[in-house]
Amino acid sequence: MKNKNKETVLSAIKMATMTHFVLTIGTILCVVASIVITLIPPLLLANFVDNLTNKKLLSFAFVLAYFASLALEGILSSLQETLLVIFGQKMTHALRSVMSLKLMKLPASTLVEQNPGEVAARFSSDVDTVESLFTSGIISLIADACRIISILVVIAVKNTGLALILLIILPLFAVFTRHVQKKMLASQLNNRRAITLVSGLVPETLHNIRTIHSLRMEKYMEQRYDKHIGESYAAIEKTNFYDAIYSPVVFILNAVVVCIVMLLSASGNKEILKFFGMSVGTSIAIINYISRIFSPIESLGMEIQTIQSAMAGVKRINAFLGQDEHLFREEKDNNISGDIVFSHVTFGYTERIILNDFSINVKEGEHVTLIGRTGVGKSTVFRLLLGMYQAQSGTITIGDTNVLDITDSKRRMCIGCVEQHFSRVPGSVLDQITLGDSRITKEMAQKAAKLALLDEVIISLPQGYDTICKEGMFSQGEWQLLSIARAVAADPSIL
Repeated sequence: MKNKNKETVLSAIKMATMTHFVLTIGTILCVVASIVITLIPPLLLANFVDNLTNKKLLSFAFVLAYFASLALEGILSSLQETLLVIFGQKMTHALRSVMSLKLMKLPASTLVEQNPGEVAARFSSDVDTVESLFTSGIISLIADACRIISILVVIAVKNTGLALILLIILPLFAVFTRHVQKKMLASQLNNRRAITLVSGLVPETLHNIRTIHSLRMEKYMEQRYDKHIGESYAAIEKTNFYDAIYSPVVFILNAVVVCIVMLLSASGNKEILKFFGMSVGTSIAIINYISRIFSPIESLGMEIQTIQSAMAGVKRINAFLGQDEHLFREEKDNNISGDIVFSHVTFGYTERIILNDFSINVKEGEHVTLIGRTGVGKSTVFRLLLGMYQAQSGTITIGDTNVLDITDSKRRMCIGCVEQHFSRVPGSVLDQITLGDSRITKEMAQKAAKLALLDEVIISLPQGYDTICKEGMFSQGEWQLLSIARAVAADPSIL
Protein backbone atom coordinates (compact mmCIF):
# COMPACT_ATOMS: atom_id res chain seq x y z
CA MET A 1 0.00 0.00 0.00
CA LYS A 2 2.94 2.34 0.46
CA ASN A 3 5.79 3.53 -1.66
CA LYS A 4 8.89 5.53 -0.75
CA ASN A 5 9.57 8.83 -2.52
CA LYS A 6 13.12 10.18 -2.81
CA GLU A 7 12.02 13.75 -3.60
CA THR A 8 13.68 16.35 -1.34
CA VAL A 9 13.93 20.12 -1.13
CA LEU A 10 17.39 19.95 -2.72
CA SER A 11 16.25 17.83 -5.68
CA ALA A 12 13.26 20.14 -6.27
CA ILE A 13 15.56 23.19 -6.22
CA LYS A 14 18.05 21.53 -8.59
CA MET A 15 15.27 20.78 -11.05
CA ALA A 16 13.92 24.35 -10.83
CA THR A 17 17.44 25.77 -11.27
CA MET A 18 17.93 23.80 -14.49
CA THR A 19 14.45 24.78 -15.70
CA HIS A 20 15.25 28.47 -15.17
CA PHE A 21 18.88 28.23 -16.27
CA VAL A 22 19.02 31.70 -17.89
CA LEU A 23 17.63 33.33 -14.71
CA THR A 24 20.15 31.44 -12.58
CA ILE A 25 23.15 32.51 -14.67
CA GLY A 26 21.85 36.08 -14.92
CA THR A 27 21.49 36.30 -11.13
CA ILE A 28 25.04 35.00 -10.54
CA LEU A 29 26.56 37.43 -13.09
CA CYS A 30 24.62 40.33 -11.59
CA VAL A 31 25.89 39.47 -8.08
CA VAL A 32 29.52 39.31 -9.31
CA ALA A 33 29.20 42.62 -11.17
CA SER A 34 27.63 44.23 -8.08
CA ILE A 35 30.60 43.14 -5.92
CA VAL A 36 33.16 44.51 -8.39
CA ILE A 37 31.43 47.85 -8.91
CA THR A 38 31.28 48.40 -5.11
CA LEU A 39 35.07 48.86 -5.04
CA ILE A 40 35.28 51.47 -7.81
CA PRO A 41 33.54 54.69 -6.51
CA PRO A 42 35.78 55.13 -3.40
CA LEU A 43 38.94 54.71 -5.53
CA LEU A 44 37.70 57.31 -8.03
CA LEU A 45 36.75 59.62 -5.15
CA ALA A 46 40.27 59.28 -3.66
CA ASN A 47 41.86 60.33 -6.95
CA PHE A 48 39.31 63.13 -7.29
CA VAL A 49 40.17 64.61 -3.84
CA ASP A 50 43.95 64.13 -4.24
CA ASN A 51 43.88 65.97 -7.56
CA LEU A 52 41.97 68.85 -5.98
CA THR A 53 44.40 68.94 -3.07
CA ASN A 54 47.34 69.10 -5.50
CA LYS A 55 45.48 71.81 -7.46
CA LYS A 56 45.26 69.71 -10.60
CA LEU A 57 42.52 70.28 -13.12
CA LEU A 58 39.84 67.60 -13.38
CA SER A 59 38.43 66.49 -16.72
CA PHE A 60 34.71 66.31 -17.29
CA ALA A 61 35.12 62.66 -18.30
CA PHE A 62 36.64 61.85 -14.89
CA VAL A 63 33.75 63.47 -13.01
CA LEU A 64 31.25 61.74 -15.29
CA ALA A 65 32.97 58.38 -14.67
CA TYR A 66 32.62 58.84 -10.90
CA PHE A 67 28.92 59.65 -11.01
CA ALA A 68 28.38 56.91 -13.60
CA SER A 69 30.01 54.37 -11.24
CA LEU A 70 27.67 55.45 -8.43
CA ALA A 71 24.65 55.14 -10.73
CA LEU A 72 25.81 51.75 -11.99
CA GLU A 73 26.34 50.57 -8.41
CA GLY A 74 22.78 51.53 -7.53
CA ILE A 75 21.35 49.94 -10.67
CA LEU A 76 23.22 46.67 -10.14
CA SER A 77 22.24 46.57 -6.46
CA SER A 78 18.58 47.09 -7.37
CA LEU A 79 18.80 44.54 -10.18
CA GLN A 80 20.43 42.04 -7.82
CA GLU A 81 17.59 42.37 -5.30
CA THR A 82 14.99 42.06 -8.08
CA LEU A 83 16.59 38.96 -9.60
CA LEU A 84 16.97 37.34 -6.17
CA VAL A 85 13.27 37.90 -5.43
CA ILE A 86 12.25 36.45 -8.81
CA PHE A 87 14.67 33.54 -8.35
CA GLY A 88 13.30 32.84 -4.87
CA GLN A 89 9.72 32.91 -6.16
CA LYS A 90 10.57 30.43 -8.92
CA MET A 91 12.16 28.09 -6.37
CA THR A 92 9.20 28.25 -3.97
CA HIS A 93 6.73 27.77 -6.84
CA ALA A 94 8.59 24.59 -7.81
CA LEU A 95 8.75 23.44 -4.19
CA ARG A 96 5.04 24.02 -3.54
CA SER A 97 4.24 22.15 -6.78
CA VAL A 98 6.27 19.16 -5.61
CA MET A 99 4.60 19.29 -2.19
CA SER A 100 1.13 19.48 -3.77
CA LEU A 101 1.85 16.38 -5.84
CA LYS A 102 3.11 14.67 -2.70
CA LEU A 103 -0.07 15.58 -0.83
CA MET A 104 -2.14 13.83 -3.52
CA LYS A 105 -0.04 10.68 -3.16
CA LEU A 106 -0.28 10.34 0.63
CA PRO A 107 -2.56 7.55 1.90
CA ALA A 108 -5.68 8.55 3.79
CA SER A 109 -4.39 6.96 6.99
CA THR A 110 -1.41 9.33 6.97
CA LEU A 111 -3.52 12.43 6.35
CA VAL A 112 -6.10 11.79 9.08
CA GLU A 113 -3.34 11.35 11.66
CA GLN A 114 -1.83 14.78 10.93
CA ASN A 115 -2.86 18.17 12.28
CA PRO A 116 -4.29 20.20 9.34
CA GLY A 117 -2.67 23.34 10.75
CA GLU A 118 0.78 21.72 10.72
CA VAL A 119 0.32 20.53 7.14
CA ALA A 120 -0.79 24.03 6.11
CA ALA A 121 2.26 25.48 7.88
CA ARG A 122 4.54 23.33 5.70
CA PHE A 123 3.05 24.95 2.58
CA SER A 124 3.02 28.49 3.98
CA SER A 125 5.55 29.51 6.64
CA ASP A 126 8.09 26.72 6.02
CA VAL A 127 8.15 27.31 2.25
CA ASP A 128 8.41 31.07 2.89
CA THR A 129 11.58 30.45 4.93
CA VAL A 130 13.01 28.50 1.99
CA GLU A 131 12.24 31.47 -0.27
CA SER A 132 14.13 33.74 2.15
CA LEU A 133 17.03 31.30 1.79
CA PHE A 134 17.45 32.68 -1.75
CA THR A 135 16.19 36.26 -1.44
CA SER A 136 18.23 37.08 1.69
CA GLY A 137 20.13 33.92 2.52
CA ILE A 138 22.76 31.85 0.74
CA ILE A 139 23.37 33.98 -2.37
CA SER A 140 23.33 37.24 -0.43
CA LEU A 141 25.63 35.72 2.20
CA ILE A 142 28.19 34.65 -0.43
CA ALA A 143 27.94 38.06 -2.10
CA ASP A 144 28.44 39.94 1.17
CA ALA A 145 31.33 37.66 2.20
CA CYS A 146 33.09 38.31 -1.13
CA ARG A 147 32.38 42.04 -0.76
CA ILE A 148 33.95 42.08 2.74
CA ILE A 149 37.05 40.17 1.59
CA SER A 150 37.57 42.42 -1.45
CA ILE A 151 37.21 45.57 0.66
CA LEU A 152 39.70 44.20 3.23
CA VAL A 153 42.19 43.55 0.44
CA VAL A 154 41.85 47.11 -0.87
CA ILE A 155 42.15 48.55 2.66
CA ALA A 156 45.27 46.42 3.29
CA VAL A 157 46.86 47.90 0.17
CA LYS A 158 45.88 51.46 1.05
CA ASN A 159 46.36 51.35 4.85
CA THR A 160 48.05 48.34 6.44
CA GLY A 161 47.42 49.52 10.01
CA LEU A 162 43.68 49.81 9.49
CA ALA A 163 43.57 46.32 8.01
CA LEU A 164 45.29 44.98 11.17
CA ILE A 165 42.80 46.82 13.41
CA LEU A 166 39.88 45.41 11.44
CA LEU A 167 41.31 41.90 11.67
CA ILE A 168 41.27 42.27 15.48
CA ILE A 169 37.84 43.90 15.73
CA LEU A 170 35.92 41.81 13.21
CA PRO A 171 36.26 38.43 15.08
CA LEU A 172 34.97 40.10 18.28
CA PHE A 173 32.12 41.59 16.31
CA ALA A 174 31.41 38.14 14.82
CA VAL A 175 31.12 36.65 18.34
CA PHE A 176 28.65 39.37 19.32
CA THR A 177 26.71 38.78 16.11
CA ARG A 178 26.57 35.05 16.79
CA HIS A 179 25.17 35.64 20.28
CA VAL A 180 22.43 37.90 18.91
CA GLN A 181 21.66 35.35 16.18
CA LYS A 182 21.12 32.52 18.67
CA LYS A 183 18.76 34.61 20.76
CA MET A 184 16.79 35.77 17.73
CA LEU A 185 16.61 32.27 16.23
CA ALA A 186 15.24 30.83 19.49
CA SER A 187 12.58 33.56 19.58
CA GLN A 188 11.67 32.97 15.93
CA LEU A 189 11.24 29.23 16.51
CA ASN A 190 8.98 29.94 19.51
CA ASN A 191 6.98 32.32 17.33
CA ARG A 192 6.65 29.73 14.58
CA ARG A 193 5.44 27.08 17.03
CA ALA A 194 2.81 29.48 18.37
CA ILE A 195 1.67 30.44 14.85
CA THR A 196 1.39 26.74 13.92
CA LEU A 197 -0.91 26.15 16.91
CA VAL A 198 -3.05 29.15 15.92
CA SER A 199 -3.20 27.87 12.33
CA GLY A 200 -4.43 24.53 13.65
CA LEU A 201 -7.20 26.22 15.63
CA VAL A 202 -8.63 28.01 12.58
CA PRO A 203 -9.93 24.91 10.69
CA GLU A 204 -11.00 23.37 14.01
CA THR A 205 -13.11 26.46 14.78
CA LEU A 206 -14.63 26.62 11.30
CA HIS A 207 -15.47 22.91 11.37
CA ASN A 208 -17.19 23.17 14.77
CA ILE A 209 -18.59 26.71 14.51
CA ARG A 210 -22.22 25.60 14.98
CA THR A 211 -21.33 23.59 18.09
CA ILE A 212 -19.32 26.51 19.49
CA HIS A 213 -22.28 28.90 19.04
CA SER A 214 -24.90 26.47 20.34
CA LEU A 215 -22.88 25.70 23.49
CA ARG A 216 -21.81 29.35 23.86
CA MET A 217 -18.12 28.41 23.90
CA GLU A 218 -16.94 31.58 22.14
CA LYS A 219 -15.10 32.80 25.26
CA TYR A 220 -13.32 29.48 25.65
CA MET A 221 -12.15 29.53 22.03
CA GLU A 222 -11.10 33.18 22.40
CA GLN A 223 -8.93 32.24 25.40
CA ARG A 224 -7.29 29.43 23.41
CA TYR A 225 -6.48 31.84 20.59
CA ASP A 226 -5.25 34.53 23.00
CA LYS A 227 -2.89 32.09 24.72
CA HIS A 228 -1.05 31.14 21.52
CA ILE A 229 -1.18 34.66 20.05
CA GLY A 230 0.30 35.95 23.32
CA GLU A 231 3.14 33.44 23.04
CA SER A 232 3.75 34.61 19.48
CA TYR A 233 3.74 38.26 20.56
CA ALA A 234 6.24 37.61 23.37
CA ALA A 235 8.57 35.80 20.95
CA ILE A 236 8.36 38.64 18.40
CA GLU A 237 9.08 41.19 21.15
CA LYS A 238 12.33 39.37 22.00
CA THR A 239 13.29 39.29 18.32
CA ASN A 240 12.59 43.01 17.99
CA PHE A 241 14.68 43.77 21.09
CA TYR A 242 17.80 42.04 19.77
CA ASP A 243 17.25 43.54 16.34
CA ALA A 244 17.00 46.99 17.91
CA ILE A 245 20.34 46.75 19.78
CA TYR A 246 22.27 45.16 16.90
CA SER A 247 22.24 48.01 14.37
CA PRO A 248 23.33 50.75 16.85
CA VAL A 249 26.31 48.60 17.87
CA VAL A 250 27.34 48.36 14.21
CA PHE A 251 27.12 52.13 13.70
CA ILE A 252 29.02 52.90 16.93
CA LEU A 253 31.77 50.42 16.03
CA ASN A 254 31.99 51.99 12.58
CA ALA A 255 32.48 55.45 14.11
CA VAL A 256 35.07 54.18 16.64
CA VAL A 257 37.22 52.57 13.95
CA VAL A 258 37.14 55.73 11.82
CA CYS A 259 38.11 57.88 14.82
CA ILE A 260 41.02 55.59 15.75
CA VAL A 261 42.40 55.61 12.21
CA MET A 262 42.03 59.38 11.82
CA LEU A 263 43.75 60.07 15.15
CA LEU A 264 46.63 57.72 14.37
CA SER A 265 47.08 59.09 10.84
CA ALA A 266 47.29 62.63 12.27
CA SER A 267 49.68 61.74 15.10
CA GLY A 268 52.84 62.95 13.33
CA ASN A 269 54.84 59.95 14.62
CA LYS A 270 56.94 58.50 11.79
CA GLU A 271 56.64 54.90 13.07
CA ILE A 272 52.87 55.17 13.31
CA LEU A 273 52.61 56.88 9.94
CA LYS A 274 54.34 53.90 8.31
CA PHE A 275 51.16 51.95 8.99
CA PHE A 276 48.53 54.68 9.13
CA GLY A 277 49.87 57.49 6.95
CA MET A 278 47.77 58.36 3.92
CA SER A 279 46.72 61.20 1.68
CA VAL A 280 43.51 63.20 2.11
CA GLY A 281 41.90 61.39 -0.80
CA THR A 282 42.91 58.00 0.53
CA SER A 283 41.51 58.86 3.98
CA ILE A 284 38.16 59.74 2.42
CA ALA A 285 38.20 56.48 0.45
CA ILE A 286 39.09 54.54 3.62
CA ILE A 287 36.17 56.10 5.53
CA ASN A 288 33.94 55.18 2.63
CA TYR A 289 35.23 51.61 2.63
CA ILE A 290 34.77 51.28 6.41
CA SER A 291 31.11 52.23 6.10
CA ARG A 292 30.81 49.76 3.23
CA ILE A 293 32.42 46.90 5.16
CA PHE A 294 30.23 47.21 8.27
CA SER A 295 27.02 47.26 6.24
CA PRO A 296 27.61 43.79 4.68
CA ILE A 297 28.84 42.49 8.06
CA GLU A 298 25.53 43.54 9.58
CA SER A 299 23.71 41.86 6.69
CA LEU A 300 25.95 38.81 7.06
CA GLY A 301 24.73 38.21 10.59
CA MET A 302 21.10 38.43 9.53
CA GLU A 303 21.74 36.20 6.53
CA ILE A 304 23.30 33.48 8.70
CA GLN A 305 20.26 33.68 10.94
CA THR A 306 17.97 33.47 7.89
CA ILE A 307 19.80 30.36 6.71
CA GLN A 308 19.53 28.74 10.16
CA SER A 309 15.81 29.47 10.26
CA ALA A 310 15.38 28.20 6.70
CA MET A 311 17.24 24.97 7.50
CA ALA A 312 14.63 24.20 10.15
CA GLY A 313 11.94 24.73 7.50
CA VAL A 314 13.85 22.57 5.00
CA LYS A 315 14.09 19.78 7.59
CA ARG A 316 10.31 19.83 8.16
CA ILE A 317 9.54 19.93 4.42
CA ASN A 318 11.93 16.99 3.82
CA ALA A 319 10.11 15.07 6.54
CA PHE A 320 6.82 15.81 4.74
CA LEU A 321 8.23 14.75 1.35
CA GLY A 322 9.79 11.63 2.85
CA GLN A 323 6.47 10.13 4.01
CA ASP A 324 5.31 6.85 2.51
CA GLU A 325 3.12 7.25 -0.55
CA HIS A 326 -0.03 5.47 -1.57
CA LEU A 327 0.81 2.74 -4.09
CA PHE A 328 -1.21 3.06 -7.30
CA ARG A 329 -1.66 -0.43 -8.75
CA GLU A 330 -2.19 -1.39 -12.36
CA GLU A 331 -5.75 -1.77 -13.61
CA LYS A 332 -7.35 -5.20 -14.03
CA ASP A 333 -10.34 -5.97 -16.22
CA ASN A 334 -12.19 -8.16 -13.73
CA ASN A 335 -15.29 -6.80 -11.98
CA ILE A 336 -15.14 -6.89 -8.21
CA SER A 337 -18.22 -8.28 -6.50
CA GLY A 338 -19.24 -10.99 -4.08
CA ASP A 339 -19.39 -11.52 -0.32
CA ILE A 340 -17.61 -9.15 2.06
CA VAL A 341 -15.46 -11.15 4.47
CA PHE A 342 -13.57 -9.78 7.50
CA SER A 343 -11.44 -12.69 8.71
CA HIS A 344 -9.77 -12.38 12.15
CA VAL A 345 -9.01 -8.68 11.66
CA THR A 346 -7.07 -6.80 14.31
CA PHE A 347 -6.54 -3.03 14.04
CA GLY A 348 -5.71 -0.14 16.33
CA TYR A 349 -4.67 3.50 16.30
CA THR A 350 -1.10 3.74 17.67
CA GLU A 351 -1.12 1.42 20.72
CA ARG A 352 -4.91 1.37 21.24
CA ILE A 353 -6.57 -1.71 19.73
CA ILE A 354 -10.04 -0.94 18.30
CA LEU A 355 -10.84 -4.26 16.58
CA ASN A 356 -9.47 -7.46 18.08
CA ASP A 357 -9.83 -10.69 16.06
CA PHE A 358 -12.94 -9.28 14.36
CA SER A 359 -14.76 -11.48 11.81
CA ILE A 360 -17.94 -10.94 9.80
CA ASN A 361 -19.35 -12.33 6.55
CA VAL A 362 -21.82 -10.16 4.58
CA LYS A 363 -23.48 -12.03 1.71
CA GLU A 364 -23.92 -10.34 -1.65
CA GLY A 365 -27.28 -8.50 -1.67
CA GLU A 366 -27.54 -8.62 2.12
CA HIS A 367 -28.33 -5.52 4.21
CA VAL A 368 -26.37 -5.24 7.47
CA THR A 369 -26.42 -2.65 10.27
CA LEU A 370 -23.57 -2.23 12.74
CA ILE A 371 -24.76 -1.10 16.17
CA GLY A 372 -22.62 -0.09 19.12
CA ARG A 373 -21.55 2.76 21.38
CA THR A 374 -19.17 5.48 20.25
CA GLY A 375 -15.58 4.30 19.87
CA VAL A 376 -16.17 0.56 19.45
CA GLY A 377 -15.02 0.61 15.82
CA LYS A 378 -18.05 1.03 13.55
CA SER A 379 -16.45 3.75 11.41
CA THR A 380 -13.15 1.90 11.56
CA VAL A 381 -14.76 -1.14 9.91
CA PHE A 382 -15.85 1.01 6.95
CA ARG A 383 -12.46 2.71 6.67
CA LEU A 384 -10.80 -0.69 6.55
CA LEU A 385 -13.29 -1.83 3.89
CA LEU A 386 -12.53 1.31 1.84
CA GLY A 387 -8.82 0.58 2.05
CA MET A 388 -8.09 3.81 3.95
CA TYR A 389 -6.32 1.77 6.64
CA GLN A 390 -4.44 -1.49 6.58
CA ALA A 391 -5.27 -4.14 9.17
CA GLN A 392 -2.45 -5.18 11.49
CA SER A 393 -3.50 -8.79 11.05
CA GLY A 394 -6.23 -10.71 9.27
CA THR A 395 -7.72 -10.20 5.82
CA ILE A 396 -10.59 -8.25 4.27
CA THR A 397 -11.92 -9.47 0.93
CA ILE A 398 -14.72 -8.72 -1.53
CA GLY A 399 -15.38 -11.93 -3.42
CA ASP A 400 -11.88 -13.29 -4.00
CA THR A 401 -10.18 -9.86 -4.04
CA ASN A 402 -8.30 -8.35 -1.11
CA VAL A 403 -9.52 -4.77 -0.58
CA LEU A 404 -5.89 -3.60 -0.56
CA ASP A 405 -5.52 -4.84 -4.14
CA ILE A 406 -8.43 -2.78 -5.46
CA THR A 407 -7.16 0.10 -7.57
CA ASP A 408 -8.33 3.63 -6.84
CA SER A 409 -10.32 4.00 -10.06
CA LYS A 410 -12.03 0.63 -9.47
CA ARG A 411 -12.80 1.42 -5.86
CA ARG A 412 -15.52 3.99 -6.60
CA MET A 413 -17.27 1.69 -9.06
CA CYS A 414 -17.13 -1.07 -6.43
CA ILE A 415 -17.95 0.73 -3.17
CA GLY A 416 -20.22 3.73 -2.52
CA CYS A 417 -19.97 5.53 0.80
CA VAL A 418 -22.23 8.23 2.28
CA GLU A 419 -20.09 10.39 4.53
CA GLN A 420 -21.34 11.84 7.81
CA HIS A 421 -20.28 15.34 6.69
CA PHE A 422 -20.55 16.43 3.05
CA SER A 423 -17.23 17.51 1.52
CA ARG A 424 -17.88 20.15 -1.14
CA VAL A 425 -15.49 20.39 -4.10
CA PRO A 426 -15.01 23.41 -6.42
CA GLY A 427 -17.40 23.37 -9.38
CA SER A 428 -21.05 22.84 -10.27
CA VAL A 429 -23.72 20.70 -8.61
CA LEU A 430 -22.98 18.05 -11.26
CA ASP A 431 -19.31 18.08 -10.18
CA GLN A 432 -20.40 17.40 -6.59
CA ILE A 433 -22.01 14.17 -7.74
CA THR A 434 -19.50 12.99 -10.37
CA LEU A 435 -16.35 14.31 -8.63
CA GLY A 436 -14.93 14.87 -12.12
CA ASP A 437 -15.15 11.15 -12.99
CA SER A 438 -15.74 10.96 -16.76
CA ARG A 439 -17.22 7.46 -16.37
CA ILE A 440 -20.22 8.95 -14.58
CA THR A 441 -22.43 10.65 -17.18
CA LYS A 442 -24.92 13.44 -16.55
CA GLU A 443 -27.74 10.93 -17.01
CA MET A 444 -26.21 8.71 -14.27
CA ALA A 445 -25.92 11.75 -11.98
CA GLN A 446 -29.57 12.72 -12.62
CA LYS A 447 -30.69 9.16 -11.91
CA ALA A 448 -28.77 9.23 -8.62
CA ALA A 449 -30.29 12.61 -7.68
CA LYS A 450 -33.81 11.27 -8.40
CA LEU A 451 -33.09 8.28 -6.18
CA ALA A 452 -32.02 10.69 -3.42
CA LEU A 453 -35.19 12.79 -4.01
CA LEU A 454 -33.07 15.87 -4.88
CA ASP A 455 -33.61 16.11 -8.65
CA GLU A 456 -36.47 18.65 -8.50
CA VAL A 457 -34.50 20.89 -6.13
CA ILE A 458 -31.49 20.89 -8.48
CA ILE A 459 -33.60 21.55 -11.59
CA SER A 460 -35.12 24.61 -9.88
CA LEU A 461 -31.66 26.21 -9.59
CA PRO A 462 -30.75 28.98 -12.11
CA GLN A 463 -28.55 26.72 -14.27
CA GLY A 464 -29.84 23.40 -12.98
CA TYR A 465 -27.08 20.82 -12.65
CA ASP A 466 -24.57 23.33 -14.07
CA THR A 467 -25.14 25.83 -11.24
CA ILE A 468 -21.91 26.63 -9.40
CA CYS A 469 -22.14 25.12 -5.93
CA LYS A 470 -21.81 27.62 -3.07
CA GLU A 471 -22.09 27.55 0.70
CA GLY A 472 -25.69 28.02 1.84
CA MET A 473 -27.44 27.06 -1.41
CA PHE A 474 -28.72 23.82 0.15
CA SER A 475 -30.10 23.05 3.59
CA GLN A 476 -28.21 20.66 5.87
CA GLY A 477 -30.57 17.83 4.90
CA GLU A 478 -30.20 18.58 1.18
CA TRP A 479 -26.42 18.46 1.45
CA GLN A 480 -26.84 15.00 2.96
CA LEU A 481 -29.10 13.97 0.07
CA LEU A 482 -26.42 15.23 -2.32
CA SER A 483 -23.93 13.00 -0.50
CA ILE A 484 -26.25 10.02 -1.10
CA ALA A 485 -26.48 10.92 -4.81
CA ARG A 486 -22.68 11.05 -4.98
CA ALA A 487 -22.38 7.61 -3.37
CA VAL A 488 -24.89 5.85 -5.66
CA ALA A 489 -24.01 7.64 -8.94
CA ALA A 490 -21.49 5.01 -10.01
CA ASP A 491 -24.00 2.21 -9.25
CA PRO A 492 -21.52 0.39 -6.95
CA SER A 493 -22.02 -3.23 -5.99
CA ILE A 494 -21.51 -2.29 -2.31
CA LEU A 495 -23.17 0.73 -0.65
